[in-house]
Amino acid sequence: MFFWKHTAGQFHAQFWVTQRIILVILGICWQAELAQGQEAATRDTTCYPTDLAEIIRKARHKPEASQKKESSLMLMPIIGSNPATGFMVGLGGQLAFKMPESKLYSLLNGSIQATTKNQYIFMLKNNVYTRRERFFHTGDWRFMIYSQPTYGLGTNAPEGGILDYQFSLAGQETETDSLAQPMKFNFLRIHQTLGIRMKEGIYLGLGYLFDGYSKIKDEKLRLNPGDSLITSHYAYNVRYGFDTESYFTSALNVSLIIDTRDNMVMPHRGYYLNLGWRGAFQFIGNTNDVNIVQGEWRSFHGVSKKNPAHLIGFWVMGTFTQKGNFPYLTLPATAYDQRSRSARGYAQGRFRGHQLVYSEVEYRFPISKCNKLWSGVLFLNGTTASNEFQNLELFESVKLGYGVGLRLMLDKDSRTNLVIDYGWGERSSGFYLAVSETF
Repeated sequence: MFFWKHTAGQFHAQFWVTQRIILVILGICWQAELAQGQEAATRDTTCYPTDLAEIIRKARHKPEASQKKESSLMLMPIIGSNPATGFMVGLGGQLAFKMPESKLYSLLNGSIQATTKNQYIFMLKNNVYTRRERFFHTGDWRFMIYSQPTYGLGTNAPEGGILDYQFSLAGQETETDSLAQPMKFNFLRIHQTLGIRMKEGIYLGLGYLFDGYSKIKDEKLRLNPGDSLITSHYAYNVRYGFDTESYFTSALNVSLIIDTRDNMVMPHRGYYLNLGWRGAFQFIGNTNDVNIVQGEWRSFHGVSKKNPAHLIGFWVMGTFTQKGNFPYLTLPATAYDQRSRSARGYAQGRFRGHQLVYSEVEYRFPISKCNKLWSGVLFLNGTTASNEFQNLELFESVKLGYGVGLRLMLDKDSRTNLVIDYGWGERSSGFYLAVSETF
């Protein structure tokens, strides 16, 4: 997924170039839709679904596919820019496929990215059904040489945060960005769970989850006598006895998964429920025996009998642990879900806490009257996170995000869309370009 975050007056040449490329693609597809609609009207024929692959095939005068595809591969260049990463380039891809004797599509997603700030990102995600859906593999593997600011814990951060008491400009209230606490680190994640089918659509998940941070550089931290500045990361880890430069969590995971969606790429109906418990025990490398409970719900509700793509989707996630159980960066945070898609309108990791609840509603509607090539979305999300330092509980502070999006059908068989979104948050905004739906 690509993401640009900017404030008023900040524009980048790379964004301008990418925007023009996108507009050219959109223009070609829009003309193709108009042409098909005119052809259907002239010949009094019925419209049929199409996708970008079919448009390209017709432009090259290639014959139509004789049967429905059981797999589709999407490769896209990554070109973007934002203040956190600078200019980035890379390659991203998605493979949607069906295993033999399986009715449902499986997904493999991956990307390789490099930035002008010497950041390197490698990610691989898997959601794979085996033959006859007897087992379900789900995993999130990533290695990142990265940098990212934090603002402190809780959804009200940095208001009342640790830097708010130490840092000001001539006694005047500072801007939110001036209270950002930039950090550099290496991040390794290995999450893999095997779901064993108990009955149709119901799986018992058993897995292993590892999150490790190393070479942590807390760039605003100053420990010099007479000129000190204590950051949220340092204060939290020292208080609870964690290292401030390197740490990890190693956990066993047990989950109950219920999935009735008709298609995980772009569902038209059904729901997804995942209830999980993680045990981070000493015998697998942790300092103490601690645990975390989490839950996720997604549901899809049609609002049109004629077009199943006209629907409302709901997404709710909650992660709960006791204060002081885990090191700072391993605490629940926004956009650290498997697809890194939560909290559109805010940068990754903007909100963090030992308890975090996230919810989103998205209205999906067709735009194309003829060939289902185009559709759109409207979305609204909300995040709440706790902060034990301020006795801030869940739901005492809620941050909202909202936005609009455009969808271009890349592959009609697997229902894979090109996702183009723009989201707004509180003093924050972002542009998103991705393959397949947010949830």
